[in-house]
Amino acid sequence: MKRTILVTGGTGTVGRPVVERLTAQGHDVRALSRRARPGGGVPGTPEPFAVDLRTGEGLDAAVDGVDAIVHCATTYTGGDERSAANLFAAARRAGVPHTVAISIVGCDRVGIGYYRSRARIEQALAASGLGHTVLRATQFHDLVRRLCAGLSRIPVMPVPTMPFQPVDAGEVADRLAELAVGDPVGRAPDLGGPRVEAFRDLARQYAAWSGRRRLMVPVPLPGRAFTAYRAGGHLAENGDRGTVAFADHLAARASASTPPSAASGTGQEG
Repeated sequence: MKRTILVTGGTGTVGRPVVERLTAQGHDVRALSRRARPGGGVPGTPEPFAVDLRTGEGLDAAVDGVDAIVHCATTYTGGDERSAANLFAAARRAGVPHTVAISIVGCDRVGIGYYRSRARIEQALAASGLGHTVLRATQFHDLVRRLCAGLSRIPVMPVPTMPFQPVDAGEVADRLAELAVGDPVGRAPDLGGPRVEAFRDLARQYAAWSGRRRLMVPVPLPGRAFTAYRAGGHLAENGDRGTVAFADHLAARASASTPPSAASGTGQEG
């Protein structure tokens, strides 16, 4: 059955593929993005339109008549809770039957500000009275790759002593699109990558892919948050698992573009 679905953060890492998948399935998709501009959409999908969730201006028109919302918009600079509150309030006014939100595995166990914010957004959605679904996912491959790129800009690469279970953003998008066309389930099973790997091993894979051969020095980061990381508080070992490993992610990028060269000296991310 064709549905009208609003995707916030529709030009982002996971929002963009959610828009692509729902559009390919024949649904009427409205992509929301704070930075939307003419010609900035995904080929074959509707043009995104600009609504600043932090103020809520234009939000009532965006949610009017939609069957479901997939909330993917986020920023590391703050304001996510206010944006979510504006979105949930608009969804209630419009009588939207289903709101799906992406969250983070361990947001209630790892005590860093961004994680705590995601946990509070989950709580706000559960208390909103909306039919809702929350999908927690582990860190995306893109994040691990960017982290490796940043740490490898100096000859001696500090390597945090903690495990990761990176997941493919496309597989997270597949799950979100599936949930969006179903009934609200509350907390969906967590989704993690296919492997739990030491960050050291992920960094070695990145070094081999990028050509940035570095001396790697283990760094046991202090504090309660990193203690929780080392204990695996951010892992989805009992949840569902994707199939695309970090090595597969790098191989796919290598086939699409040329990775950075260690000889270039530019320090740019691949």
